[in-house]
Parts: sequence; structure tokens; C-alpha cells
Amino acid sequence: MSVPTARSPRHQSLPGLHSQVLDALGVEICSGRLPAGSVLTLEEIEKAHGVSRSVGRETIRVLESMRLVISRRRVGVVVLSPDEWNLFDPRVIRWRMESPDRDEQIDSLAELRIAVEPESARLAATRATPTQAAELVGIAGRMWAASEEGDRERFLELDVEFHALLLACSSNALFQQLESLVGEILTGWLAHGLGPAHPHPEALRLHSDVAAAVQRREPEEAFARMRQLLLQSAEESASTREGVEEK
Repeated sequence: MSVPTARSPRHQSLPGLHSQVLDALGVEICSGRLPAGSVLTLEEIEKAHGVSRSVGRETIRVLESMRLVISRRRVGVVVLSPDEWNLFDPRVIRWRMESPDRDEQIDSLAELRIAVEPESARLAATRATPTQAAELVGIAGRMWAASEEGDRERFLELDVEFHALLLACSSNALFQQLESLVGEILTGWLAHGLGPAHPHPEALRLHSDVAAAVQRREPEEAFARMRQLLLQSAEESASTREGVEEK
């Protein structure tokens, strides 16, 4: 099995080339170009990417931690099947966004968010500190300003902050663990052109409504507005993908 080649042919050290080789192999595995059962060797990785033995080993170690591969004595590094992968790892999410199964990935992630974030908003309305609630309202206001100024990059940063803070306000340790996952989803949508070119006014209003409900200690209202926001986001994503496919 051939190994995908990174851009630089020369030996380099961590962290630059390691990240590059990790991304190259991760995309190859998650796209199916290195299917389950494929066998790699450390020597092949070193030669194909022009990396040192230590960089090759570290790359394999990280892929093993994600359950994408497993090292077997006298065999080599074996690619595992998708049902073994850690699908919650932000890097795996990013790599799957670049795979032929991207639509399935997006739909699954949207369903996860719809299942978790409305409940997180409900809990935040009862558990957020006054300072946290005020900051949530402030972020929603800055999102509106970034939208008015046409600063899409700043809007994305604030959107990630908003949802991360909302998860933190739930005071649920498991929900809080999803912060990086949600951030990767939002970033991936923008990178792949899966969201609207300009934030929808209704989405801006719903962010503000969620924040206000948390600040007013209205858990059911916070739940309902967050669910409405996520359903609208999922619909916009589906519509955008359909438009791309028709072109």
C-alpha cells in the first residue's frame, strides 16, 4: 500500500512537519484512500514524507490515540475500521469533512448538537453565574456588530466563543468536553462553504434570545430558542449543499 507524500522532501523535526504528516495520513485514512486493513510501516512513512524516525513514531502514536490505526508486531501499522475511530476528536472531524462521506458527517454532527446544546442552554439558565450570563449577552451583541461590518472571520470567532461559553455555563463536565468539537464543526462549515455568505438575521436574533433567556433565568425559553437556532442552521447547511451539488 502506497503512503501519501507530504509536501517537504527534507528531514525536519517536530512540530511543523509532524503536523503536516499527521494531516496527510489522517485525510488519507478518513477519506478511505487508505482503507481499513491497510498496512503501513515506519520505514515507508519515513521515506515517503522525508521525516526522521522520531517524527514517524510520534505521528503513529497520535494516530493510535485517535484509534485510526493500531501497531501490530511483525505486521506493521494497521488502519482500523471507522467504527473503531474516535469520532469526537476535533482532528478526525476535520479530516472527515474532507472525505466523500462529508454530508453524512455533517448530518451526524448536526444531530449531536441538536441533542446536546438545547439542554446545555436549559442548564445554563439555572447554573450560569451573573458574570457568565452577562458575557453571553455581550458576545451575542458583538456577533451582531461583526455581521453588520461584514467581518465573517470575527463573526466565526465570536460564534465559537458563544457556544463554548454556553457549554461551560451548563456546569456539566461531559457537555464541556464537547467545546473543541463544536468549535471544529463551526470552523469546518465556514472552511468548506457550508454556511451562508452572510449571517441570517434570524440566526442573530436567536443567539440574542438564547443569551437573554439565560440571563433572565428562563430555562425552557433558552432550550426552545437554542433548538430553533440549531434546526435553522441544519436546514441552511442542507440547502447550501444542495445548491453546490446542482451547479
